[in-house]
Parts: sequence; C-alpha cells; structure tokens
Amino acid sequence: MDETLLVSEPPEKRRKSMTEEEPEVVDRFCDPTKPISVPFQDVSAAAYKIRGGIERTPCLRSQMTHLYGMKIFFKKEFLQYTGSFKERGARYALEMLNKDQRAKGVIAASAGNHALALAYHGQELNIPITVIMPKIAPLMKIQACTKFGATIHIVGANLAESKKYATKMGEEQGLLYINGYDHPHIIAGQGTMGLEIVEQVPDLDACIIPVGGGGLISGAALAIKSLRPNVTIIGVESEKCPSFSEAMKAGKPVYTELHSTLADGLAVPTVGVNAFETAKHLIDRMIVVKEENIALAILRLLEMEKAVVEGAGATGLAAIVEGLVPELAGKKVVVALCGGNIDTTALGRVIERGLAADGRLQRFVVTVSDRPGSIAELTKLIANLGVSLKDIFHERAWIKSDIFAVQVKVVCETRDQEHSQELHEALKSRYTHLVWGPRY
Repeated sequence: MDETLLVSEPPEKRRKSMTEEEPEVVDRFCDPTKPISVPFQDVSAAAYKIRGGIERTPCLRSQMTHLYGMKIFFKKEFLQYTGSFKERGARYALEMLNKDQRAKGVIAASAGNHALALAYHGQELNIPITVIMPKIAPLMKIQACTKFGATIHIVGANLAESKKYATKMGEEQGLLYINGYDHPHIIAGQGTMGLEIVEQVPDLDACIIPVGGGGLISGAALAIKSLRPNVTIIGVESEKCPSFSEAMKAGKPVYTELHSTLADGLAVPTVGVNAFETAKHLIDRMIVVKEENIALAILRLLEMEKAVVEGAGATGLAAIVEGLVPELAGKKVVVALCGGNIDTTALGRVIERGLAADGRLQRFVVTVSDRPGSIAELTKLIANLGVSLKDIFHERAWIKSDIFAVQVKVVCETRDQEHSQELHEALKSRYTHLVWGPRY
C-alpha cells in the first residue's frame, strides 16, 4: 500500500512530540474556556451550502412499528456515500475554508467515519486531506481513506495520542485541524439531518439519536427544537461509554473511562465543549443501553429492514428494544441510523450475540447415559421440537457422579423465546441433570 504514508520523522522526534512535558497545542475552535453555542442560522446556512454535495437520505416508516407499539421512522444516514452522517459536517467545514486554506489543506485525527468523510469530500473539492489514524484503526478504513486520495499517517496507540500529534503537525505545517464532533462548522453541518427530519416527518413527537462526542445530537437537536419546540429529543449511549450522560450530570464535559464496545463509533471519553454547550438545554433525556441490546438492534435491522448498520448507528434503536422509552407508546418517533460501516469480520459474531439476546440461540449441558443410543435420543428430542442443532460436544473425564454417564454440551437455535422455553421444559422432564443457559 504505497500511497499510505507513514510518518517520516525519526522515532526519537515522534516520541518527543507526544511527551507530557511538551505543551499541547490548543484547538482554537474548541477552547474549553470559551465554548461556542452554535446558532440555528448556521445550520440553515449549512443546508444551503452542502445541498449538492451530500445525499438527502430517506426517513421511512419501519415494519417494527407494530412490534414495539409506536410509529417508528428510520432516518437512514448509513446511505450516505461513505456510510455515515459525518459527510454533512465534513462537507460544510471544507466548503467554509478560505482560498489560502483550501490550497494548504486540513488535518484530522480519526479512526473511522470522520476520516472517510473528509477524505471523500476533500477529493471532490480538490482540498488536500491529511489524517492521523491510531494503530487500532481498521485496515479496511485506512485503505478506503487512501483510495479517496488522503495522506494517512499511523501514529499513536489510541485516538487521544493521534489527536495530540495531529494538532501539533497542523500548527507546524499550516494545516487547519478539524475536530470530528466539536468544530462549530461540523456541528452546523450535522444539524442539516434535523432539518430533513422535520421536513420528512413534520408531525413527529420524538427523535432518538445516538451520542458519541455530541456533534450529531447537538446540531440535530438545535434544528429540530428551533422548528418544533415540543419534540422530545432523546440521546442514547452504550453502558461502556456514557460520556455525555456523565457530562449532563456534572454540568460540563468530564473525562469518562471507556471500555470495549460494539458502538465503537461512540467511544469518546470527553464530549465536545461546543457540542455540550449547544445541546445541554435541548436534550430532554439521556439513556444508557446494554451491549446485548445493541447487538439485538443490529439483528432486528438486518432481518426486518434489510439494513446493515454498525453498533453506533443502531444504538438509538437499542433503547426501544430494551424497553427504556415506554412514554413513547403510540407516538411518532424518528430514530437516526447514523452509520453503516460495521467491520465485516465482527458482523457474524454480532449476529450470534443478537440471537442469544433474543432468546433464539441457546446453550445447555445435559448428562445422559453413556450407552449406545443415548445421544441419539437427545438429538431426536431436539429434532422433534423443530429446533436447529448448531453445535454438540460430549465429554466423560470430568464427570464425578456416574462412571457410566456422559456430559453433552449443546448449542441450538430456536424460533423465539417461547420455542426455547418449550425445549427447556422438554429437557427438564426427560433428564435429571440439566444446566440451562450460559452458567456452564
């Protein structure tokens, strides 16, 4: 991959540039001491400016309307060219550059969607793009950014180190640093999604939006509340990275410890100062969802909407799946599906997790006689109930009770939770020693 340029500075200089002793370059557009509340007029200006550069994504009623007892509409931002809403802010930020800065170019730190959006629109507008990506960035996204003509530097063990390097490099080379969730132009650009939602579903009662650094919810909430003040705005985060919820409790952005999550696109330890300043009075409620329900939301979208959505993009639906918004029963609700760039290597595992959370993938251990035909009887019982056998394994060495017994571990797939319960009851009535579920 010759086009992907690694940093040319010697390792000694690179380490020095990221040491704590050296003062960190402050992003003048995202100054914690001078937070900016983005005005609605900026969102309107952004809508005009980017109207020919991004997709006007559909906002369609879902088949899940009857499943969850509310009128659900999905705003399908994963249908943007690079697969996420990030294109809105990236396009507007680039369109707003003056002539000199367009010639010099911009720089950003990103491991995913922001990098893709900048790279694509930079190529479209003939603006040089430099992206600093951490070592954990997926190879698929590195290659995609390269395909769009961006200069890629792999620096830092995590995004925080990449950002520190990017701001310093930007200052040295005259490249404008564009924060992917907190630059005022980014927030205004993301707000154009809210304008489209109000136009497409003018009588909506609520809008559910996934929250990471806060750029999308701040811009979209600003647009929606300005035009429809009575609409309820609900932000949703994973239990593994509830940084905006913690900021709302503290009254300001605070550092929040992160853990590995399916919603990796939302994993921002400290939310944007401008995003928080803009959104803090516009968000009616913040919700934290379980990881298993994010997986289940991805599965629901695959099966019922025929939509491939990443964990971050499905987090809004996870709040409905988990039953955390009962007050929206019978209401007209728009859910933002904000990204579709799920890692293909992880998709299979996510589907299995979703099946398990839905009660359709079950596992159990049963002790049967170690005589000819005993395991055949077990598999016949499973087959007669219409259950699909996914995996079976038996062992003798670790059974301490009966020397003439064998322990059988089974993973199987059922139609639904009721079908699983039917299997459970049948096994209990036939076998004395049964361990049901994940306990083994």
